[in-house]
Amino acid sequence: MKVAFKTLGCKLNYSETSSISREFIKKGFQKVSFNDTSDIYIINTCSVTQNADKEFKYLVNKVKKSNPDSSVVAIGCYAQLKPKKISNIPGVDLVIGADKKFEVLNYLNIDNKENKRIHSCEINSVDFFKSSFSLGERTRSFLKVQDGCDYKCTYCTIPLARGKSRSGEILKLVENAKYLVSNGIKEIVLTGVNIGDYGIFDAKSNKRESNFLELMTHFNKINDLERIRISSIEPNLLNDDIIEFVTNSKKFVNHFHIPLQSGSDKILKLMKRRYLSDLYKSRVNKIKDLMPYCCIGVDVIVGFPGETENDFKDTFNFLENLDISYLHVFSYSDRDNTESNTFIEKLPGKIKSERSKILRDLSLKKKKIFYKKNMNTVRPVLFESKNHDGYIFGYTDNYIRVKSVWSNELVDKIIDCKLIEIDDDLVVRVKTKTSVTKALHR
Repeated sequence: MKVAFKTLGCKLNYSETSSISREFIKKGFQKVSFNDTSDIYIINTCSVTQNADKEFKYLVNKVKKSNPDSSVVAIGCYAQLKPKKISNIPGVDLVIGADKKFEVLNYLNIDNKENKRIHSCEINSVDFFKSSFSLGERTRSFLKVQDGCDYKCTYCTIPLARGKSRSGEILKLVENAKYLVSNGIKEIVLTGVNIGDYGIFDAKSNKRESNFLELMTHFNKINDLERIRISSIEPNLLNDDIIEFVTNSKKFVNHFHIPLQSGSDKILKLMKRRYLSDLYKSRVNKIKDLMPYCCIGVDVIVGFPGETENDFKDTFNFLENLDISYLHVFSYSDRDNTESNTFIEKLPGKIKSERSKILRDLSLKKKKIFYKKNMNTVRPVLFESKNHDGYIFGYTDNYIRVKSVWSNELVDKIIDCKLIEIDDDLVVRVKTKTSVTKALHR
């Protein structure tokens, strides 16, 4: 039988989808593209925004038109939060909660399909960590090291969808990483909901036995693993020790993605974030002092309830004067069972759209500045495997998208390249260097 997978949302979801798909292949299923006709469609859902909800409905309609007799299975955060609502969407056959999503095969009844079956759970009962990683779909691999979150940000549904913070055992995670390396993976991206909160606790003493820096130390010692990237880390958990470790590491790359959400201290307090703008600024300045060519990405939410024009100006000015490289901009949307959903001062969609565009334009400006700073430097590039009309693409260690003339000799290899020109599509042309010393622009 044919099975197709679709992942909505984050890198963490992607790592989990990949692990689930490998179990289907082991059982003899044929994995096909989600755009192909399949017997089973499995959608790993997201709950961060209303757009993710709408995309799920669109995908269900699309596959049912392609094959009306197919089975559609919903897993992931939206499936955990709204199992009954999802089950009432025409075309959805099976909804599986957070505790059973890695056991999809056990709940499929192909010969005697029962529509609208729900296998949900109380999220507080999910206290185990299930390892997952991606393999075979991309040049890089996403490896889950942590899941869940103990923070209570007023806008966020993730703790409701994934439960409390929990982490994988260091030795098991290292074992998974070595397996990925043995399968040709050169770059591993460490993923989780709140990976800076990584840690194993001793139940008897109720004390933390390990932390994220210790995990980094173990990964840094893995032979033949060439690059390690941190997917995203909270600013209050990104301490000097972690920054200095990345600075001195030959494996951890010069790239941080640090959620900000707002440059207004008033809004940060309403969001119940665990830092204010001064701390965030100090983290960025510390990184840039030690690694001038480091790429820094930022998450920002516009239109949070109560965000005035002055609050937004505070965010814009804060970001404009900060040495960052790009922004991920999100428009606030109400989510059920969150504290901010009860806030009265909601903003019209038009205002949120206007503010979103302003910050997206700022992101484009910041990215161009960062790319120009890197012109004529030499950086290691991990090239991908597809031929795009005579070009091959890849990423530098500090997350600059580049391209070169197609060559089979570059596929899935890390090659030192000189950055020479920025194209109109914000992809940098490079010249491969066969005999240069690795760049040390750290």
